[in-house]
Amino acid sequence: MIVAENLSKIYSRKASPALNEASFEINDGEIVGFAGLNGAGKTTAMRIISGIIVPTSGRAVIDGNDIVKQKIAASLNLAIVPELPMFDLSQRAIPLLRYFAGLYGLDKDATDKKIESLMKTFDIWDARDKKLRAYSQGMKKRFAVVAALISDPKNILFDETLNGLDPEGVRSMRMLMLDLKKQGKSVFLSSHILSELENIADRVLIIKKGSIIKTLDRSELPSLGSPSVHIVVSNPDSKIVGLLQEFGEVQQTGYEFVITDLKVPYEKAGLLNGDLARAGYIVTKFSVAGEGLEEYFLSLVGGSNV
Repeated sequence: MIVAENLSKIYSRKASPALNEASFEINDGEIVGFAGLNGAGKTTAMRIISGIIVPTSGRAVIDGNDIVKQKIAASLNLAIVPELPMFDLSQRAIPLLRYFAGLYGLDKDATDKKIESLMKTFDIWDARDKKLRAYSQGMKKRFAVVAALISDPKNILFDETLNGLDPEGVRSMRMLMLDLKKQGKSVFLSSHILSELENIADRVLIIKKGSIIKTLDRSELPSLGSPSVHIVVSNPDSKIVGLLQEFGEVQQTGYEFVITDLKVPYEKAGLLNGDLARAGYIVTKFSVAGEGLEEYFLSLVGGSNV
């Protein structure tokens, strides 16, 4: 479990805080998404939580251990996968992974089995004897994931890890995070790919200019912003528009109808399906949806972080 308590970071007295009293939790068995424009404070928060930098004020606690005051104990159950992994490119993969495992006092035989399993899982086993400088950027990122998981940490931070991955790579990372969640681990993911946060996150934190301005539960994601109703009717007639207008503004394209500016709460919009059936209409498609996380996010933070 990761707990951030009033985290603040000031790099310069002349500049605004990079992080401003941010408080949140990532529970065991939970994926929490972190969304914000460039420079909003996402990476600063990740670096504080992982112990790379210290906060100006506040604290980060990992499974009950303060990352500053109890750094060794806190770090034992924590790993971070940065956006741009940096390793000694003259090193070969397996010796470097063995070195990382040694920092945690892991058994050599068990470590070698785990290295093989992880490298095969992330499709870099065939490059095990190559130096890291021969790895592509995507392979380096997958190697960084293997390095992060070698100690089997309970808490994993993914800082823009999805950036630069091809669709198959994004899918593999999605499946990994869902599997980590099933194992009861806490997962903290910052990403510009908001559709992925929408797909897998239990909660999404939105940060702007160093401050957490919104926390969204998964149950809220379908009804963000201004919802609309999409309907396809196989037997429309001249009366149907009047019926639909009781629920909001209606746009018709052939057999398809879209209702916006709803006059009823989101939860009651679904009752329209029953009304249409009772009126004798054959509904072949019916859905109620919000504007989506991306549109909602942009409405909150705007197009600039300055």
